[in-house]
Amino acid sequence: MDQQELIERLIRWTLLVVSLSVHEWAHAWSAYKLGDDTAARMGRLTFNPLVHIDLVGTVILPLLNAPIGWAKPVPVQPHRFDRKYSPAFGMLLTAIAGPISNIVLAVIGTLIFAGATHFRFSHPEAFEATIVILIQFILMNIALAVFNMIPIPPLDGSRVANYFMPYSLRPAWEQIEEFSMYILIGVFVMLRYSETNILSGPVEWIFSWLLFLARPLMG
Repeated sequence: MDQQELIERLIRWTLLVVSLSVHEWAHAWSAYKLGDDTAARMGRLTFNPLVHIDLVGTVILPLLNAPIGWAKPVPVQPHRFDRKYSPAFGMLLTAIAGPISNIVLAVIGTLIFAGATHFRFSHPEAFEATIVILIQFILMNIALAVFNMIPIPPLDGSRVANYFMPYSLRPAWEQIEEFSMYILIGVFVMLRYSETNILSGPVEWIFSWLLFLARPLMG
């Protein structure tokens, strides 16, 4: 690995750490607003990445150029939610808070991208480097949002699927949950080695729409 590749990998890793930290903060914040202060009491209601980092998912695999990463899950105790929220509905809200936070980061990155285009002629070298980093940041956060909405436990999408799952399908859903880790490993392998990335379609679609909406702001 040459110096340039090392720098690029460290930049991607830094962007991932920031994105995952905000994702976990969003889980903690939504749970806190619903009445569960478990994560807050454990120091997880913060953007500080040191409290969210998972050695394997946030450090080792991403630095080895794995296709995805994760942070330490935020503890949520649904029985502590305010009584006006059912535990299932509360878990739904806390689950979707994470992917929503990544979409918000992608939107912020797109707005900065639009603003940066005004300097493409006056500062071409700085502009090029900034655009590369911003595009990585935007695509990474969209990918994190899409990936986490896959309805496989323990991903956030499984909480959404669990809330809307019809009673008649509960037995089949429970069987799927038993083998969820094997299914998730299969998804990881597919992301790493498949020629057709299952995330690429939704990610590119959302990215194109963000750029389209930001076009009036571009220089």
